[in-house]
Amino acid sequence: MDFTLTAGQDELGGLTREILASQPSTSREPWAELAKAGVLAAALPESAGGDGLGLLEQCAVLIEIGRTAADLPYLPSIVLGASALARFGSAEQQRLAAQAGRGEIVLAAALADEREPATAREVAGGWQLSGTKTAVPAGAVARAVLIPAVTPAGVAVFLAEPEQVSVQPQQVTGSGDAALIELDGVTVPGDRVVGSVEAGPEIADWLLARATVGFCALQLGVAERALELTAAYARTREQFGKPIGSFQAVSQRLADGYIDVEAIRLTLWQAAWRLSEALPADTEVATAKFWAAEGGHRVAHTAVHVHGGIGIDMDADVHRYYAAAKFNEFALGGATAQLLRIGAALASQG
Repeated sequence: MDFTLTAGQDELGGLTREILASQPSTSREPWAELAKAGVLAAALPESAGGDGLGLLEQCAVLIEIGRTAADLPYLPSIVLGASALARFGSAEQQRLAAQAGRGEIVLAAALADEREPATAREVAGGWQLSGTKTAVPAGAVARAVLIPAVTPAGVAVFLAEPEQVSVQPQQVTGSGDAALIELDGVTVPGDRVVGSVEAGPEIADWLLARATVGFCALQLGVAERALELTAAYARTREQFGKPIGSFQAVSQRLADGYIDVEAIRLTLWQAAWRLSEALPADTEVATAKFWAAEGGHRVAHTAVHVHGGIGIDMDADVHRYYAAAKFNEFALGGATAQLLRIGAALASQG
């Protein structure tokens, strides 16, 4: 299996890195520049005004966003919202996808919580939704939100607008535009079902798999850059007249971090490739998220520990990477949740 980036993936990632390098990482200006350069639309289907590229190219962009720890809504708006509407949505919904690809609006996806999923029942004129979605990335700025909900016939995905639901901004680690979305008493028109009720389980699984892989790609960028910054600091910071990187304990932690980053990289591309080829990938996705969570956790803590006091300075770059890594670690389930999924899959095979 060859995971060498194609020319298109390499060029799209390189363009993203160039744009992000020219803007402050805490600014929202890069979003407009990415839209202007065509990065947002590039990996969308042609039906949404895109270039027909796909998940692998989107991962290349996400890695670069992770490398800057920038709070940009590429994952919720493009990888999930716009891509899902372009693939499964009606003509009107595809127009929303095209707007997101041009950077005119932001979309979000409030993915199903396995413990307390949202529910929906059919009423006159549409569907009534109930439930609560917490820490929805980009939920506070989204023009529309995709919401998987359990119906009597199974899971369906609905498209709700902010004026139809209760949206409360939330302060969470590593994501500035997250929101608490309350659905009780919300009624959405029948034409707000994405695809169809019958296709709902497929669409919900499609969203969850790509969201999980997307967080892995972000985590790869975060961990890779955090390790680079830490190694550079260890080469220049001296203690007892020597660079601290020459101390065995520090060099071993950096070596362990390198292995973790490469494990995140390998498992990410394996899972993303299988998804892009429409191959069964549940175990591969869970494996990738395990390494993103476990490896990302270790690299983030190594970065803080090696930097010492600087590592806990909230104004320092290393702290931004730590916060981003912790958000990515637990999004859609941490390491233990992924091991449970892998174990259940192995047990079901007899």
